[in-house]
Amino acid sequence: MTYKFDVVVIGAGAAGLFCAGQAGQRGLKVLLVDHSDKVAEKIRISGGGRCNFTNRDALPAQFLSDNPHFCRSALSRYTPQDFIGLLQRHNIPFHEKHKGQLFCDRSAEDVINVLLAECAAGQVTRWQPCSIKSVLCAEQSGATSYQLQSDRGLIEAVQVVVATGGLSIPKIGATDFGYRLARQFGLRLVEPRAGLVPLTFDGEAWAPYAQLAGLALPVLIETSPLDATPKQRKQAQVFAEDLLFTHRGLSGPAVLQISSFWREGQPIRINLAPGVDLPATLLRAKATSKKRVANELAGLVPSRLADAWVSQDPALQRPIGEATDKALLRLAQGLADWQLTPNGSEGYKKAEVTLGGVDTRDLSSQSMESKQPGLYFIGEVVDATGWLGGYNFQWAWASGFACAEALAVKHVKLAC
Repeated sequence: MTYKFDVVVIGAGAAGLFCAGQAGQRGLKVLLVDHSDKVAEKIRISGGGRCNFTNRDALPAQFLSDNPHFCRSALSRYTPQDFIGLLQRHNIPFHEKHKGQLFCDRSAEDVINVLLAECAAGQVTRWQPCSIKSVLCAEQSGATSYQLQSDRGLIEAVQVVVATGGLSIPKIGATDFGYRLARQFGLRLVEPRAGLVPLTFDGEAWAPYAQLAGLALPVLIETSPLDATPKQRKQAQVFAEDLLFTHRGLSGPAVLQISSFWREGQPIRINLAPGVDLPATLLRAKATSKKRVANELAGLVPSRLADAWVSQDPALQRPIGEATDKALLRLAQGLADWQLTPNGSEGYKKAEVTLGGVDTRDLSSQSMESKQPGLYFIGEVVDATGWLGGYNFQWAWASGFACAEALAVKHVKLAC
């Protein structure tokens, strides 16, 4: 049996759900398919189950891409305030945690239910689970149409939207389907890699810090070459966030943020005591305190960190008044500019997003349509990745909205 629709949206995550609902409400006959029997699992597990659904201050500057200007159009046409308004119309309570990050008061299920309600309002047909086996393009009377072979039969549509996400968190169904489809139609890819992911270190080198697993503290973090000039360091991306020690390395918002900028073999630099003039404070304490160095340091950084740090230097394992100025200045320098090189990351199994994806050179920033007529890519599958803090969900809403508008415009043109 052959099923005919105006649009098929592949992928029932944030971008796919939102785009399908928007397109349906514009009068298109929409089919939404996903190979998983569950809808929007990434929304469900995000933000500790409360979904950091947007960032009030989202701007193009908070997105990484080989073409950093690509996301500007979509983000300007569907803003955080627009999505906030949608939740308010559905009476969903939410709050701002910090730095513009907005979370549901109750549960991420609230956002999922809003998206499903929007799809229902657009009379969207949803097939789950349903896998797409193949996508073929046909030319009929000068017009492009698609035939999709699925678990439930043959589907015909004039327009196809790919919202299948990236490779992050495979246990909830992530696949490379979108990348394979892009290649099939001759579109370029920016090499995908794990983003917003914990970083790992060599076991032996990390041994002195493994005992700190579970310790969190606020830091400044950046990634830049060890031999960077002052100008290069000034231009480096620096984040002020919380750092979390793990048995295998470092995590927490600070490391997740910087991981998207980090490349293999590159060091990261961490100030473990931001806002503290460590050299002056330690030298002042030397003149007045009878405490051991570790005990004095514990007033400036967490005591577990102070003990671990001092234990690695015999010159510091004594009362601070007996320590040399050189040893104290070395301690201050090490804590304020800790330089270390990860040996890798926790990979896609722990990554919150996938960097890279469908090359934006082959997509329209206005419509999200690719160079292959009638084929669109939205959300995480595209080479446009936001910082931690709600930015990637805002990209899902904005790219889905831009695509839905374009689908409706093209549908009217084809009907004339």
